[in-house]
Amino acid sequence: MSTVQEIKSAIARLSLEEQADLISQLCGWTDDDWDRQMKRDAAAGKFDALNRDAETADAAGQTRRLDDILGQS
Repeated sequence: MSTVQEIKSAIARLSLEEQADLISQLCGWTDDDWDRQMKRDAAAGKFDALNRDAETADAAGQTRRLDDILGQS
């Protein structure tokens, strides 16, 4: 297996948060005030109720894939 393939495979095993962190580091992006506030709010659980509501709606079949929505004109 090539090194590039090994890297791609390792990235695929990362959580979404870890992937976002890696991308920001590779692209030289830094958090601004808004990003830092969002991270503090998430760590404090301020989005927990929203996440539960979204998971419940998804389990009930009340959501659509973003790809399906973006593919529509």
